[in-house]
Amino acid sequence: MADIYHFSAPGRTEIGGNHTDHQHGCVIAAAVDMTTTAEVVLNGANVIRVDSEGYKPVEIGLNDLTIKESEKNTTAALIRGVAAAFAQRGYKLAGFDAKVKSTVLPGSGLSSSAAFEVLIGRILNGLFADNVISDIEIAQIGQYAENVYYGKPSGLMDQMASSVGGLVFIDFNDPKTPIVEKVDYDFAHSGYTLCTIDSGADHADLTDEYAAMPIEMKKVAKFFGKEVLREVDEQEFYAKIAEIRKETGDRAVLRAIHFFNENRRVQMQVRALKNDNFDAFLHYVNESGMASWTLLQNVTPAGYIEKQDMAFTIALCQQLLGGEGAIRVHGGGFAGTALAFVPNEKFEQFNTAIEAALGSGCCHKLAITE
Repeated sequence: MADIYHFSAPGRTEIGGNHTDHQHGCVIAAAVDMTTTAEVVLNGANVIRVDSEGYKPVEIGLNDLTIKESEKNTTAALIRGVAAAFAQRGYKLAGFDAKVKSTVLPGSGLSSSAAFEVLIGRILNGLFADNVISDIEIAQIGQYAENVYYGKPSGLMDQMASSVGGLVFIDFNDPKTPIVEKVDYDFAHSGYTLCTIDSGADHADLTDEYAAMPIEMKKVAKFFGKEVLREVDEQEFYAKIAEIRKETGDRAVLRAIHFFNENRRVQMQVRALKNDNFDAFLHYVNESGMASWTLLQNVTPAGYIEKQDMAFTIALCQQLLGGEGAIRVHGGGFAGTALAFVPNEKFEQFNTAIEAALGSGCCHKLAITE
């Protein structure tokens, strides 16, 4: 009987740093107790077969790991991209069958795609690379697959949080060698419940909205002859803001303002946690949420009038929290989930009201895990 190998990768929650990673900024993120797992057997063929519970099986051949335009935005592209990255590093791959189960819900804002990329990376690392590839490099391989093969210009935060685990501060100033620092704080003793609330909106057909954020921020950077906003001097940005508006348009300028403020705010959040000042931390979470809504503008897709699921979700949560706790858009935005910190004594009442408005099972309690 063939040996069975077991692998897993957690989902992630973005605690702070909304759309800062692709501009080489800072984030605070955490791995959570929703996990993607795989049972793997070598199949003696030159193909990778992945059978994910609830989805059609996917198969890719290892004899051709080039980019396939027909696979863009598919699971096959992610698998092929991760495999290609290992092959490029000189590792000899062989075929395997993987049965995958996941409690990281698609569209949950917990980055099911990043968890899947990290999972495939861990499988290849364990079976064919003697686990010599670091957690950081596994994350970079996942990002490569998503950017180049899948066709989504994401940053590195999602993969890094899933791969490294725990609560982490990450500085992407040099994305090839990001600074990763574990943050020693136990949210379980904060007096608040960490949860995500599913807005009911779908991420499908929003790729252009997501892509516009890094594109517009980079337009502002290009005005200064730079590639990303982290390289731009903030004082110089404000000194030339009238000229930049004419060159890039207002939304790009507002998104740049968001980046400068959010990047600074992440470091303030980390400082608050290190100083055990949870009230200050919550203040920054709320500030971040409002900035994403008004400056980054990733709560409601452009032109959506009748359907504003995320805006409704955040507004309702604000009302229910009554000035306590915190609420913000979570992850990419526009659809998926909001992230909330709810006082423990209010959680049952909060959960009941949210589910009455958005549907049973829309609120998910989270715990940070290694």
